[in-house]
Amino acid sequence: MRGTVILILAAALAGCGPRPQPSASNPVADTLAAIAARFATEERAPGLAVGVWRDGAVLYRAGFGSRGGGTGNPAVGPETLFHMASVTKPFVATAIMQLVESGKVSLDSTVRTYLPYFAMKDPRAAGITVRQVLTHTAGIGDVEDYRWQNPEYDDGALERYVRGLADSTLIAAPGERWAYSNIGFEILADLISKVSGQSFEDYIQARILTPLGMRKSTLLMTDIDSTLMAYGHHRDSTGTSRPIGYYPYNRRHAASSTLHSNVDDMLRWAAANLGRGTLEQASILGAASYDELWTIQRDMTAEIAERARQAGATSPYEKMGIGLSWFLPVRKGAQLVWHSGGDNGFRSDLVLVPDKRLAIVVMVNDDGIDPSELRNALLDALP
Repeated sequence: MRGTVILILAAALAGCGPRPQPSASNPVADTLAAIAARFATEERAPGLAVGVWRDGAVLYRAGFGSRGGGTGNPAVGPETLFHMASVTKPFVATAIMQLVESGKVSLDSTVRTYLPYFAMKDPRAAGITVRQVLTHTAGIGDVEDYRWQNPEYDDGALERYVRGLADSTLIAAPGERWAYSNIGFEILADLISKVSGQSFEDYIQARILTPLGMRKSTLLMTDIDSTLMAYGHHRDSTGTSRPIGYYPYNRRHAASSTLHSNVDDMLRWAAANLGRGTLEQASILGAASYDELWTIQRDMTAEIAERARQAGATSPYEKMGIGLSWFLPVRKGAQLVWHSGGDNGFRSDLVLVPDKRLAIVVMVNDDGIDPSELRNALLDALP
């Protein structure tokens, strides 16, 4: 969830299906393969999956290492399912925009318009808007305990969690400042459920994953193909990567965390976004919705630079803005559309470069490895 985002901030698809392998004689793909293999070796990644899509086709896709978690230690491949953590959030924003397009939700209406029972101790919470939650400017704090080792699996888990926020307070006035909040996206998931009349997971499956042909992707643990799952690892004090011994899943945190996907499916998701909502015969959003999703709602350049300075680092971006869930950095003159994820045992990174019709996804089953390092190396290697 906030792991990769906070660490980094502080310091169409006609050629894509059916999932072609790159040609062995493609020199660009060979370069990408060498970079990925070197990263996997140097970082001692237990398991790593990577995919690159450019201008209508899969340029490179591969897996390294093992999934872990079972007898035989099966190898990671492009079909291996990883816990995507906060890469789930842009799916939430897409669902909200679908409801905006259908006239069921307004970005500038209050959350309470759609969830009358949403309340916090602070009376200012009544004025929080949907847009503020999507941009992490609602003044809502973050989760302190995800209860991964005591998960809830029932349909009522999400609403119970949102109702339980009545005992919490805001950390800032709505709209006052930016503060990353997983809690906010759980609230949005409950809003999606109540407005649509479906569970949040069922809505995402029916309106996004299935239409886009993301055949193995799911937010529900009960629907995961266990033969394809990667299992999480953590570095101990000696730097040794060890299995974490449990799986980070809890339905009350579905919107901020529980997407499970693989390279093939994530490249379809990336291509649909680069196609401004269209993939092959499917259309999940109108093109105009991307003018909201990918327009800077708040310029964060100065505050990100200051956070990096306080951490003794330099921001890797010339500019940084937040759209609707998506981060919008400028790196080496290129406008990126980006989100990352990190939960116990897993890290993930997805970047789109709309001007180049380029996308890169990296997944690793070790929370001590920063996938953005590989993503940046691949970006720099592409002509």
